[in-house]
Amino acid sequence: MSKLAVVALGGNALLRGNQVGTIDEQEQNTTDTLENLVYLIKEGYNLVISHGNGPQVGNILMRNDAGEQMYGIPQMPLDICVADSQGGIGYMIERMLRNVLKKHGIDREVCCLVTPVIVDHNDPAFSNPTKRVGRIYDKAQADALAAEKGWIFKEEVKDTGSGWRRVVPSPKPIGILNIKVIDQLVRQGIIVIASGGGGVPVYIDEEKNIRPAEAVIDKDLASALMAAEIKADEFYILTDVPYVYINYKKPNEQKLEFLNHADTIKYLEQGMFGEGNMAPKIRACLNFIERGGKMSVITEATKLEDMSYGTKITMEYED
Repeated sequence: MSKLAVVALGGNALLRGNQVGTIDEQEQNTTDTLENLVYLIKEGYNLVISHGNGPQVGNILMRNDAGEQMYGIPQMPLDICVADSQGGIGYMIERMLRNVLKKHGIDREVCCLVTPVIVDHNDPAFSNPTKRVGRIYDKAQADALAAEKGWIFKEEVKDTGSGWRRVVPSPKPIGILNIKVIDQLVRQGIIVIASGGGGVPVYIDEEKNIRPAEAVIDKDLASALMAAEIKADEFYILTDVPYVYINYKKPNEQKLEFLNHADTIKYLEQGMFGEGNMAPKIRACLNFIERGGKMSVITEATKLEDMSYGTKITMEYED
């Protein structure tokens, strides 16, 4: 029986920090990243691929803003913007992956799904929005938008100066709406692209209707949930470092090649993983193995084929 893996592509898989984000740049980055998945495909893995959308959905929000100010085009809510980014990025990944497969003589079908992800409308995150989205405004603009649209803003200080940026909730994912379809497709050998950007945030109301949530969902947590629900064997998070480290960039820095559940929890509670970068990935990996997954791996995309790289997280240490 083929192994089943979910691979979550990090933000640098699509857009590098020193780039402006042209489609040519994103397509080349995507192709370079997908070349690293050929190893898993040749090894016979069935794959689900997820991806981030941070820069892209931010650009969509800014286009929203510019369109309303300049032409009176009504702004679209956040769930529609996430769905837009899912469709655009997913299409790009699918097209680039089909080309990579053709290059390597691999006959596999690829399918992209717009994926609603369910959250709890009573999640405490809705009363404490923390995720920054969209452009930076001055105080007068932020106050006007807060009064007009009910948006919440927090001050943001950068090297170029300070300003005010919209913040939205980031609730925990509790369900993948089309999980049965994802499961059926991937077990037929189809490579599925799903749950991009953490999924389109929705909740179920008292009448069991699906409603949009003005929120964003952590991409890695949603990917881990999807991996657990389709009973994947392995869960990979591809990022910009080949290992997880403790005391990162300090004289006593230490790379971690293998972690068991207890040690991972210990380091997390000691604050060894930065909340702005590695800690959410660690929590996603823990969620996966706690729900029956065999192994989570955090590594850099180009190191995927060399299994001597990467931090491997299991319930117990491997022999």
